[in-house]
Amino acid sequence: MEVKRLGDPAEFLDKTQPLLLADEARHNLMLGIAGGLRDHPGLYHEFRGWVVEAHDGVAGAAIQTPPFNLVLARPSSDGVIETLVGALRAEDVELSGVTGAVPEAGRFGERWTHGEKLVLRARMRQRIYQLTKVRPVRGVPGTARPATHADRPLLLDWVRAFADESFEDADPAAAVRQVDARLEHGTGGFALWEDGRPVSLAGWGGATPNGIRVAPVYTPPELRRRGYASALTAWVSAEHLAQGRRCCFLYTDLANPTSNRIYMNIGYELVCDSVDYAFDPSASAVQ
Repeated sequence: MEVKRLGDPAEFLDKTQPLLLADEARHNLMLGIAGGLRDHPGLYHEFRGWVVEAHDGVAGAAIQTPPFNLVLARPSSDGVIETLVGALRAEDVELSGVTGAVPEAGRFGERWTHGEKLVLRARMRQRIYQLTKVRPVRGVPGTARPATHADRPLLLDWVRAFADESFEDADPAAAVRQVDARLEHGTGGFALWEDGRPVSLAGWGGATPNGIRVAPVYTPPELRRRGYASALTAWVSAEHLAQGRRCCFLYTDLANPTSNRIYMNIGYELVCDSVDYAFDPSASAVQ
């Protein structure tokens, strides 16, 4: 096997398409990041892509947009992860962690930290869902509408609140980058559910060849358990299917059984589990 590093997202997608589209939902994050950078250069400071080539084609792939985690595809043959780890070590690539589906993310993390002064720690365990047909949500007061530039202050507040609830190391500036990229550059968008006033938010982005990822979904704590998020997510998903998307994807936090249940109720089906791992310095390395 041979590992090749690619700095062009378009070239990366061309080479990896057979591997990634064999399970588009599983690889929606990687497809969305690379596709976004291909179509909107400058979304991230740097793109790093790696492909592992075997005799019968590309057998593995990974990307990184520093300083974020490596994002890993499911390998199609044995030995891919070991080969990739060896190549990245030879390049002296620095990684803060790895994100990917189960079991490949864990296998990479174990091999990356083996023999190093690092500890593998799961920061978030998630579940990937896919929807191809919406089950309508009825009886929820209010209506949905697309968000506009006039909603930017509210979008920033709620996207920041979502990140603070969801991630242990949320970057305060990330909300500005995400909201402005979607409003100004068309990398995605947002919708609001209104019941006399805005009461819930759902966003979308990370388009893949056939689908799009729905995120974030946020309702302020005092307005929860009224069906707003379910109704809005169903509306956003139906809108994208009506526009020609074949499917929608979303991630849920396995620690939140409520979110997993409500999305299944509107038609989202389990694809696989995914884990965000951190590579933490071991106690001996810190001392």
